[in-house]
Amino acid sequence: MTTSIPPEVNPGALPALPRDGPEPVFKAPWEAQAFAMTLSLHARGVFTWSEWAGALAAELAAAAARGAPDDGSHYYEHWLAALEKLVAGKELVSERDLERRVDEWDAAAQATPHGQPIELPRRR
Repeated sequence: MTTSIPPEVNPGALPALPRDGPEPVFKAPWEAQAFAMTLSLHARGVFTWSEWAGALAAELAAAAARGAPDDGSHYYEHWLAALEKLVAGKELVSERDLERRVDEWDAAAQATPHGQPIELPRRR
């Protein structure tokens, strides 16, 4: 699965982004979704691309310091961790709302048959 990178995003600022030619490559839909959320939040002005690159670089450095393998197999796990920390640091959502959404996600995942898309309840 690949997706196009918007022209305002400097892919050279992304450390070690797994690629298939010039486009990023994803092994699972959640990876593409994490990537898309990052681009969307950046496009909305939630953070600068420099802030994002710094958050991702810090997460990759922390993983390396913990002795995590540097083979790219966990890249998007680090990506998602960096995104979660950056969003939490900006206090875009309360901790209570985030915990509730995690619980909703867990319940939806448990109720969804294997191979089917997980659908979260609509927020009011």
